[in-house]
Amino acid sequence: MAADHASLARQLTATAWRAGRLIMSYFGKASVEAKADRSPVTAADREADALIVQELQEIAPGIPVISEEGENHDIAPGTSPFFLVDPLDGTREFITGSGEFTVNIALIEDAHPRFGLIYAPALAKLYVTLGPRDPARLELSPHEPLPAWETLTFEKIATRPPPESGLTAVVSRSHMDERTARYLEEQGIRDTIPGGSSLKFCLLAEGKADIYPRFGRTMEWDIAAGHAILAAAGGVVIDETGKPLRYGKVERGLDNPGFVAWARPPR
Repeated sequence: MAADHASLARQLTATAWRAGRLIMSYFGKASVEAKADRSPVTAADREADALIVQELQEIAPGIPVISEEGENHDIAPGTSPFFLVDPLDGTREFITGSGEFTVNIALIEDAHPRFGLIYAPALAKLYVTLGPRDPARLELSPHEPLPAWETLTFEKIATRPPPESGLTAVVSRSHMDERTARYLEEQGIRDTIPGGSSLKFCLLAEGKADIYPRFGRTMEWDIAAGHAILAAAGGVVIDETGKPLRYGKVERGLDNPGFVAWARPPR
């Protein structure tokens, strides 16, 4: 790995906490602007982005950082490592007062996510890969001082085996579409859990659901951290052809094809 996994987890937990604390200072009072693609953006997005990018450049100099709020989306990393950052995933949830927004940081190597961290500051929950097969969650409040790393108590997480009948699906709370609805019907889904932001991946990774299909538009920084955490917990993310989802798709503008995330590899 280009950067030591354990060291990344330690340093980026602190980075995510600082970004979450900054974001929470705007929660409930952020003014909203529209980006060129008409998606919403706030000062919290931009300031958290600046903080995370600066700290990543200090932690791992020489590794490029591609962020949703950056302007370097056309660089071609090839198989070289690079970071993917979404400083505030779930801006709509942030604006409406829901706590389902997250800070997302992922490290990509050889077109696959090797490290992932997701922090939901309003929910005081952090998910991180402590090692390639060592995903964990942590209660971490942005309103209290950051504890020393050695005192943190991580809880290991893992996906669950598929039930004998009737899968539980995670679905987007704000981006449901007809194709996804048809797919869920074809799969014989028993229950659905609506969710926002990258926390949908965490529900699979911690054994609360079995499948998350998404055929609407997403970007690489939306899902890379969640993909890394899910993979470490035993899950997979496949594209519409059944192949593992890859990253660094500059030819697509870092846009993802439709995908299905599974808690366990499908038979």
